[in-house]
Amino acid sequence: MDIRARLAENGITLPPAAKAVANYVPVVVAGGMAIVSGQLPLAGGKLVVTGKLGDGVTVEDGTAAARACFINVLAQIEAHVEGGLDAVAQVVRLGGFIAATADFAEHAKVMNGASDLAVEIFGEAGRHARSTVGVASLPLNAAVEVEGMFLLR
Repeated sequence: MDIRARLAENGITLPPAAKAVANYVPVVVAGGMAIVSGQLPLAGGKLVVTGKLGDGVTVEDGTAAARACFINVLAQIEAHVEGGLDAVAQVVRLGGFIAATADFAEHAKVMNGASDLAVEIFGEAGRHARSTVGVASLPLNAAVEVEGMFLLR
């Protein structure tokens, strides 16, 4: 599978990997896995979607934010894993955090922005386990944050 071709087919150019802004590392490689810290929906160094789902942020905006987060997860793998994206054998798990009002209930639809892109890029190896959690707020007022676990070759 040619990951770069799949990225290009989807109109995706990976951005530079975001630097850690606190006391953590963006990626830990251990036991044949790469665990990627939560990534925000940054594009061009700016958040693409801020605020809360259910309070001015639409499901479509949230889905786009989740997609942007997953692109940043991929950028972290490319930057910090030996062999980059070619080293990924399986997307094992994605975790999504959705800043939302208490009555918002479409978290799964929002997180599909990341999950759908995982399958578009990695094919069957992109199918993964997932958790999606609504939260009161996220760093920098981001609407979505996505983390991931990947099995390496």
